[in-house]
Amino acid sequence: MMQERITWPSPPARAEARTRSFFMLLDGTADAAFAVNTTGRISAWNTAAAELFGRSEAEAMSVRCHELFQCSDENTIICSEHCIIERAAQDNRPLANFDLRVQTKTGRLWCNLSTLIATDPASGARHAIHIVRPIELRKRLEQAMSEFVRTQSQNAQNGKGIIPLAAKRSNVPLTSREIDVLNRLSKGYSTRAIANELNISSATVKNHIKHILTKLDAHTRLEAIRHAESAGVI
Repeated sequence: MMQERITWPSPPARAEARTRSFFMLLDGTADAAFAVNTTGRISAWNTAAAELFGRSEAEAMSVRCHELFQCSDENTIICSEHCIIERAAQDNRPLANFDLRVQTKTGRLWCNLSTLIATDPASGARHAIHIVRPIELRKRLEQAMSEFVRTQSQNAQNGKGIIPLAAKRSNVPLTSREIDVLNRLSKGYSTRAIANELNISSATVKNHIKHILTKLDAHTRLEAIRHAESAGVI
Protein backbone atom coordinates (compact mmCIF):
# COMPACT_ATOMS: atom_id res chain seq x y z
CA MET A 1 0.00 0.00 0.00
CA MET A 2 1.50 3.31 -1.06
CA GLN A 3 1.87 5.87 1.73
CA GLU A 4 0.81 9.43 0.98
CA ARG A 5 3.75 11.75 1.21
CA ILE A 6 3.19 14.90 3.26
CA THR A 7 5.06 17.97 2.07
CA TRP A 8 5.51 20.68 4.68
CA PRO A 9 5.92 24.31 3.62
CA SER A 10 9.49 25.51 3.52
CA PRO A 11 10.58 27.87 6.36
CA PRO A 12 10.26 30.99 4.15
CA ALA A 13 6.79 29.88 3.08
CA ARG A 14 5.74 29.31 6.69
CA ALA A 15 7.10 32.72 7.68
CA GLU A 16 5.21 34.38 4.84
CA ALA A 17 2.00 32.59 5.87
CA ARG A 18 2.42 33.79 9.48
CA THR A 19 2.97 37.35 8.30
CA ARG A 20 -0.13 37.21 6.10
CA SER A 21 -2.11 35.87 9.05
CA PHE A 22 -0.79 38.69 11.25
CA PHE A 23 -1.90 41.44 8.88
CA MET A 24 -5.22 39.72 8.10
CA LEU A 25 -6.18 40.63 11.69
CA LEU A 26 -6.87 44.14 10.44
CA ASP A 27 -9.59 42.82 8.16
CA GLY A 28 -11.31 41.30 11.20
CA THR A 29 -12.80 44.66 12.21
CA ALA A 30 -15.32 46.88 10.42
CA ASP A 31 -13.57 49.92 11.92
CA ALA A 32 -10.76 51.64 10.08
CA ALA A 33 -7.52 49.94 11.08
CA PHE A 34 -3.89 50.20 10.05
CA ALA A 35 -0.45 49.24 11.33
CA VAL A 36 2.69 51.37 11.64
CA ASN A 37 6.18 49.92 11.99
CA THR A 38 8.96 51.25 14.23
CA THR A 39 10.28 53.51 11.46
CA GLY A 40 6.95 55.36 11.30
CA ARG A 41 5.83 53.87 7.99
CA ILE A 42 2.40 52.32 7.46
CA SER A 43 2.82 48.57 7.15
CA ALA A 44 -0.82 47.43 6.80
CA TRP A 45 -4.08 49.10 5.78
CA ASN A 46 -7.61 47.69 5.78
CA THR A 47 -10.57 48.45 3.53
CA ALA A 48 -12.34 50.60 6.14
CA ALA A 49 -9.19 52.75 6.49
CA ALA A 50 -9.12 53.26 2.73
CA GLU A 51 -12.76 54.42 2.89
CA LEU A 52 -12.29 56.76 5.89
CA PHE A 53 -9.06 58.38 4.74
CA GLY A 54 -9.63 58.23 0.98
CA ARG A 55 -6.26 56.56 0.34
CA SER A 56 -5.67 53.17 -1.25
CA GLU A 57 -3.32 50.70 0.42
CA ALA A 58 -0.62 51.49 -2.14
CA GLU A 59 -0.96 55.24 -1.51
CA ALA A 60 -0.97 54.88 2.27
CA MET A 61 2.09 52.64 2.37
CA SER A 62 4.13 55.08 0.28
CA VAL A 63 4.23 57.81 2.98
CA ARG A 64 5.04 58.08 6.67
CA CYS A 65 2.25 58.02 9.23
CA HIS A 66 2.56 61.65 10.39
CA GLU A 67 2.56 62.95 6.81
CA LEU A 68 -0.74 61.22 6.10
CA PHE A 69 -2.76 61.91 9.25
CA GLN A 70 -1.43 65.31 10.46
CA CYS A 71 -2.92 64.62 13.91
CA SER A 72 -3.69 67.52 16.21
CA ASP A 73 -4.77 67.95 19.81
CA GLU A 74 -7.31 70.79 19.78
CA ASN A 75 -5.58 73.21 17.36
CA THR A 76 -1.94 72.14 17.79
CA ILE A 77 -0.39 69.68 15.32
CA ILE A 78 1.28 66.97 17.39
CA CYS A 79 2.21 64.48 14.66
CA SER A 80 5.92 64.43 13.86
CA GLU A 81 8.64 62.10 12.68
CA HIS A 82 9.40 61.42 16.36
CA CYS A 83 5.92 60.17 17.22
CA ILE A 84 5.19 58.98 20.76
CA ILE A 85 3.46 55.91 19.30
CA GLU A 86 6.52 55.05 17.23
CA ARG A 87 8.64 55.18 20.39
CA ALA A 88 6.08 53.07 22.25
CA ALA A 89 6.33 50.40 19.53
CA GLN A 90 10.12 50.44 19.77
CA ASP A 91 9.92 50.02 23.56
CA ASN A 92 7.04 47.49 23.39
CA ARG A 93 5.10 49.79 25.73
CA PRO A 94 1.26 49.68 25.64
CA LEU A 95 -0.75 52.89 25.25
CA ALA A 96 -4.20 53.93 26.44
CA ASN A 97 -6.76 55.01 23.85
CA PHE A 98 -6.90 58.72 23.05
CA ASP A 99 -8.76 61.33 20.97
CA LEU A 100 -7.13 63.26 18.11
CA ARG A 101 -8.18 65.29 15.11
CA VAL A 102 -6.98 63.54 11.96
CA GLN A 103 -7.05 64.32 8.27
CA THR A 104 -9.73 62.24 6.50
CA LYS A 105 -11.11 62.34 2.98
CA THR A 106 -13.89 64.69 4.17
CA GLY A 107 -11.60 66.98 6.17
CA ARG A 108 -10.26 67.07 9.72
CA LEU A 109 -12.35 64.96 12.11
CA TRP A 110 -12.12 64.04 15.77
CA CYS A 111 -11.42 60.32 16.11
CA ASN A 112 -10.74 57.95 18.99
CA LEU A 113 -7.66 55.78 18.45
CA SER A 114 -7.05 52.47 20.20
CA THR A 115 -3.48 51.22 19.83
CA LEU A 116 -2.12 47.70 20.20
CA ILE A 117 1.63 47.01 20.13
CA ALA A 118 2.10 43.64 18.40
CA THR A 119 5.03 41.58 17.14
CA ASP A 120 5.08 39.93 13.72
CA PRO A 121 5.72 36.21 14.50
CA ALA A 122 7.62 35.77 11.24
CA SER A 123 10.08 38.68 11.33
CA GLY A 124 9.99 39.65 15.01
CA ALA A 125 9.32 43.26 13.96
CA ARG A 126 7.01 45.34 16.17
CA HIS A 127 4.02 47.22 14.80
CA ALA A 128 1.55 49.64 16.36
CA ILE A 129 -1.91 48.52 15.24
CA HIS A 130 -4.43 51.40 15.30
CA ILE A 131 -8.21 51.07 15.33
CA VAL A 132 -9.87 54.39 14.45
CA ARG A 133 -13.43 55.42 15.31
CA PRO A 134 -14.78 58.85 14.26
CA ILE A 135 -16.31 60.74 17.21
CA GLU A 136 -16.93 64.14 15.59
CA LEU A 137 -20.56 64.35 16.78
CA ARG A 138 -19.61 63.56 20.38
CA LYS A 139 -16.88 66.21 20.34
CA ARG A 140 -19.23 68.81 18.87
CA LEU A 141 -21.76 68.11 21.63
CA GLU A 142 -19.02 68.44 24.26
CA GLN A 143 -17.87 71.75 22.76
CA ALA A 144 -21.46 73.04 22.53
CA MET A 145 -22.06 72.16 26.18
CA SER A 146 -18.78 73.82 27.18
CA GLU A 147 -19.77 76.99 25.31
CA PHE A 148 -23.21 76.94 26.95
CA VAL A 149 -21.71 76.66 30.45
CA ARG A 150 -19.19 79.41 29.64
CA THR A 151 -21.98 81.74 28.48
CA GLN A 152 -24.07 80.99 31.56
CA SER A 153 -21.13 81.69 33.86
CA GLN A 154 -20.53 85.05 32.17
CA ASN A 155 -24.20 85.94 32.58
CA ALA A 156 -24.03 84.97 36.25
CA GLN A 157 -20.90 87.04 36.75
CA ASN A 158 -22.45 90.11 35.13
CA GLY A 159 -25.75 89.74 36.94
CA LYS A 160 -24.92 88.61 40.47
CA GLY A 161 -21.20 88.91 40.93
CA ILE A 162 -21.04 85.54 42.71
CA ILE A 163 -20.23 82.52 40.55
CA PRO A 164 -20.58 78.89 41.64
CA LEU A 165 -17.29 76.98 41.54
CA ALA A 166 -18.37 74.87 38.55
CA ALA A 167 -19.21 77.97 36.52
CA LYS A 168 -16.05 79.74 37.65
CA ARG A 169 -14.03 76.72 36.57
CA SER A 170 -15.59 76.66 33.09
CA ASN A 171 -14.85 80.36 32.59
CA VAL A 172 -11.11 79.69 32.46
CA PRO A 173 -10.39 79.03 28.75
CA LEU A 174 -8.14 75.99 29.22
CA THR A 175 -8.53 72.77 27.25
CA SER A 176 -8.82 69.45 29.07
CA ARG A 177 -5.26 68.56 28.04
CA GLU A 178 -3.93 71.90 29.33
CA ILE A 179 -5.64 71.21 32.66
CA ASP A 180 -3.99 67.76 32.71
CA VAL A 181 -0.60 69.41 32.22
CA LEU A 182 -1.35 72.10 34.82
CA ASN A 183 -2.40 69.51 37.41
CA ARG A 184 0.91 67.72 36.99
CA LEU A 185 2.87 70.97 37.16
CA SER A 186 1.19 71.70 40.50
CA LYS A 187 2.46 68.33 41.77
CA GLY A 188 6.05 69.16 40.81
CA TYR A 189 6.28 67.07 37.64
CA SER A 190 9.06 67.94 35.19
CA THR A 191 8.37 68.49 31.49
CA ARG A 192 9.76 65.04 30.65
CA ALA A 193 7.71 63.36 33.40
CA ILE A 194 4.51 64.99 32.11
CA ALA A 195 5.35 63.92 28.54
CA ASN A 196 5.92 60.31 29.63
CA GLU A 197 2.72 60.14 31.70
CA LEU A 198 0.49 61.70 29.02
CA ASN A 199 2.22 59.87 26.14
CA ILE A 200 3.07 63.06 24.29
CA SER A 201 6.38 64.66 23.33
CA SER A 202 8.27 67.12 25.55
CA ALA A 203 7.88 69.72 22.79
CA THR A 204 4.09 69.32 22.95
CA VAL A 205 4.16 69.74 26.75
CA LYS A 206 6.16 72.97 26.33
CA ASN A 207 3.59 74.22 23.82
CA HIS A 208 0.77 73.47 26.27
CA ILE A 209 2.63 75.32 29.05
CA LYS A 210 3.14 78.32 26.77
CA HIS A 211 -0.60 78.39 26.02
CA ILE A 212 -1.43 78.03 29.73
CA LEU A 213 0.79 81.00 30.65
CA THR A 214 -0.83 83.11 27.94
CA LYS A 215 -4.41 82.18 28.86
CA LEU A 216 -3.85 82.71 32.59
CA ASP A 217 -1.85 85.91 32.03
CA ALA A 218 1.04 84.41 34.00
CA HIS A 219 4.78 84.85 33.57
CA THR A 220 5.96 81.72 35.39
CA ARG A 221 4.69 78.20 35.98
CA LEU A 222 4.25 78.92 39.68
CA GLU A 223 2.20 82.03 38.92
CA ALA A 224 0.02 79.99 36.52
CA ILE A 225 -0.57 77.39 39.24
CA ARG A 226 -1.60 80.10 41.71
CA HIS A 227 -3.99 81.69 39.20
CA ALA A 228 -5.51 78.26 38.41
CA GLU A 229 -5.98 77.50 42.11
CA SER A 230 -7.72 80.85 42.62
CA ALA A 231 -10.02 80.14 39.69
CA GLY A 232 -10.86 76.70 41.01
CA VAL A 233 -9.37 74.93 37.96
CA ILE A 234 -7.04 72.74 40.08
